[in-house]
This record gives sequence, C-alpha cells and structure tokens, in this order.
Amino acid sequence: MTTVLVVDDQPLQRYGFRMLLDSVPGTEVVGEAAHGTEAVRKAAELRPDVVLMDVRMPGMDGIEATRRIVATGGRSRVLVLTTFDLDEYVHAALRAGASGFLLKDARPEELLAGIRAVAAGDAVIAPALTRRLLREFARLVPVGGDGSEGDPRLGALTDREREILVAIGRGWTNSEIAARFVLSESTVKTHVGRVLAKIGARDRIQAVIFAYDHGLARPQAG
Repeated sequence: MTTVLVVDDQPLQRYGFRMLLDSVPGTEVVGEAAHGTEAVRKAAELRPDVVLMDVRMPGMDGIEATRRIVATGGRSRVLVLTTFDLDEYVHAALRAGASGFLLKDARPEELLAGIRAVAAGDAVIAPALTRRLLREFARLVPVGGDGSEGDPRLGALTDREREILVAIGRGWTNSEIAARFVLSESTVKTHVGRVLAKIGARDRIQAVIFAYDHGLARPQAG
C-alpha cells in the first residue's frame, strides 16, 4: 500500500486528488494539508510514502515545506505539483530535495505512475521534460567546475560510474545509457544505484543537480 499526504490550499483540488487516489487499489490518502506548516506537521505524524506538494500556498510555501520534510531524513518523498512546466519555483523545489515534479493537468494515469515511481525511490520527470528543465536550470544556476575534482564523493566513483553520472546529468534514460555503453539495462540500474549511494543522492534528480554543480553536465542542444 502506497500512502499519500495531499497538500494544496484549494479544497476542491484536495478533494479531486483524494477521490482519484482512493479509487485505485494499493493507494491510500492518509491525510490532507492546506499549507506548508500543516504539511510538515502531518508528514511527521503520518509518515506517508509520498507527499503530493503544491508550491504556491499562503504562509509557508511548498518549497520550504519540502525542505523541512526532507531535512528530517524520514521516509517521505516529495512529488511537487506545478501549474507551469518550467515554473520558477520548481528549481528551488528540486534544490530543497523534491524527488520530481508533475503538472497539475497531468493525466490521472501519469499522476498515479508518478506517485508509484517516487514511492519506489525513482524520479518522475519525463526525459524530454528533464532536458528542458536542465537547460533552464543551467541558465539559472551557473555551472561551476571549481573544486569538483577535490570532492571525495567524485573520487569514490569508478571510471564507469563517473560516465554513468555524466549520462544521468544529461537526462539520459537507463535504456539510452545501456545503448551508449553497450550494457544491459539491469547492469545500468546497478551502476546508477551505486552512483546515487556514493554521492549521497536520494534519487536521480538529486544526481542531476550534483552533476551540474560539479561541472560534469551542461544542457544538450536540441
């Protein structure tokens, strides 16, 4: 059973999400919150697998709430919902530790698949959207190569793991990485898991940010 905390300042939005999620076997809404402060409190109290987090709310917004929930080191992972696909707040939300984001007008099956992916420890940004996000992310957060070689986390990576990290930073899927390096997808998945563990990333999105911060990835053309 995947448990979900729904956070949105609009009662109708919360009701809609609850109706959808509770209608699906294996998914249960264990609570609702109308603002960030309530979200942080209920996440600590209910320990849901996934927090479905709105960004723009009165009082404590979704970004600060995400930061506080992630900082506790608890089991809950945050899936941010936004109205715009390149909302300026999304970058800050990912920085705060969100495991990805979806548009509020996503199809029901996309939302459900996203929740399941986040609960399983994966990221939920589609590859094409990831690349668009990364181009914008790179524009807002200048890539810096200073001191990257001195980071002990990079030094712990094997040559192949470093290649995998660069590929993750470019927004490549596991299948694309497998084709590029002539590996099986199961082998790639193993490499990705080791990379995440060595650099201390909660998920693929945090690995992307790590790659950008250390000058290992830049936005790709096209």
